[in-house]
Formats: sequence, structure tokens, C-alpha cells
Amino acid sequence: VKNNQRSASMAICFILYALLTTLLAISLSLSLSVINARKCRKRAVGFFHPYTNDGGGGERVLWCAVKAIQEETPDLDCVVFTGDHDSSSDSLARRAVDRFGVHLLFPPKVIHLSKRKWIEERTYPHFTMIGQSLGSVYLAWEALRKFTPLYFLDTSGYAFTYPLARLFGCKVVCYTHYPTISLDMISRVRQRNSMYNNDASIAKSNWLSTCKIVYYRAFSWLYGMVGSCTNLAMVNSSWTKSHIEVLWRIPERIRRVYPPCDTSGLQALPLERSSDPPIFISVAQFRPEKVRGTCI
Repeated sequence: VKNNQRSASMAICFILYALLTTLLAISLSLSLSVINARKCRKRAVGFFHPYTNDGGGGERVLWCAVKAIQEETPDLDCVVFTGDHDSSSDSLARRAVDRFGVHLLFPPKVIHLSKRKWIEERTYPHFTMIGQSLGSVYLAWEALRKFTPLYFLDTSGYAFTYPLARLFGCKVVCYTHYPTISLDMISRVRQRNSMYNNDASIAKSNWLSTCKIVYYRAFSWLYGMVGSCTNLAMVNSSWTKSHIEVLWRIPERIRRVYPPCDTSGLQALPLERSSDPPIFISVAQFRPEKVRGTCI
């Protein structure tokens, strides 16, 4: 019996030793990767924009930002981190012109990412927000390992990547279109309203609603912690600014910068023209969170 106990103890000790050795080896490898990347930082702006073919307002912000940097600081290289493997420097430059009328001074450099599936919504049928947020860290790790810029500019709202970028020695700048979580979202769950972010089965259950509120509050705390790691935050509206100020608690580093909407076509229209009956046109993407019914 004693021999069996001694053998079991030795086996447990060996397993623990193997686990500790593996963890130390992984930690050392990761640390060396970060140290080497910090030493090899390039004088460039890295735009973290995994989807460069979405065609939305966020993509227009990307190309206007690239053009602005090329004009103001031509000695800084512009690098785009994208998961679109069919995108090249020339094709992206052509797309900026054809789709948005933005003429870049020269094509940006492109770093292709292969881990984009970890930020896709379908990868996380449950706990989607935290899943995508942690997945973005993994994707940013791939990006920064492949190319470490002096400035890390997030134009897609992946706040959980900011501490990692700071760890790699980057100055972090972000343009936030919409907070990942807002006080309104928490309020809807508390009020038991069934909406795009609150399934009817959860809204009907007091227990599930309480659990979701705890989840949302924990996530909002984490979101505030990682968001506060940015050196400069730009937001697209006063609504977003008010929420980000509450969540990130860095009002001195937040600037409101309205999105670069192209109004040249509208400016050509005459100011006085008959319209009977009056016509109201609302232009926006058809997504659940837009709550288009409130316009009517």
C-alpha cells in the first residue's frame, strides 16, 4: 500500500512539474516575442481593421484617416491589418477611390491576418460580446507579431486589443463608432425588454435577467479597464462620447470627431425646391441596434 501511495505521489509531482515547466516555457516564449517585437517597432501607423470590404461608414473613416496621415506625416508608413486575403495594396487603394472617392497619395501596406474567425459573431452563439472581445486579442497578437508599428490605430472598436498594443510598445489611438456595451443595453435588460440584445426567453425570466445584468456589468467594467489604455480616443458623436466618458473614465483623452461624410452631392442641390407632400429620407444601415422604427 505504501509503495502504491509513493508511486501515486511521484506521479502527481511529475505531472505538476511538467505543467509548471510547460507554463514557464510558454511564458518565456511569449515574453521573448514581445521583447523582440518592441525592439523591431517600425515607424508606421498600423490600422487594425479586420474587415476592409464591409463598405460601411467605418471603412470610409479608415481611408480618410490613411489619407490624412499620408498628407500630414508622409514619413510615416500606413499599414492595414486585414483578414481579407484577396485584398492587396493596389486593390485597396482602388477601392478607396471607387467606393468612397478617397484618393490616397500612395497605396498602403497590407498585413494579412488568418485568425479572423475568432472575432466573427457565428463563432460564439452564446456570450458573444466577451467571446469576440477575447478573440480580438488573439487576432491582434497575430497582427503585432507580424508587424509592430509605432502607432496602433483601431478603427473597428476592438478595445480589448489596447492593453496588448501597449505591451508591444505602441501608442494606441482609436476611433470608436459605437461602444461595445452601453448603459442603454444594461437598462433594457433590467427593464426586461425583449430586443436584439435581449432574447425573449431571458426577458421573461427574472433569474436569467439577473444573471445577464451581472454579466453585462462585469463586461462593462472590463471594457472600461481596457478602453482606458488608449492614449487618444476619438468618437463619432456626442452620444458615443457621453457613454465612453462614463465607461472609460478618461475624459481628458476623448475627442469628438464627426465622421467624414461626403456631402458634395448634397451641396449641389438647390436649397429652395417644392416638395408636396414633404419627403423625409433616413439613410443608415439596416441593423437591429439602429432601431429604425423610432424614426417613424
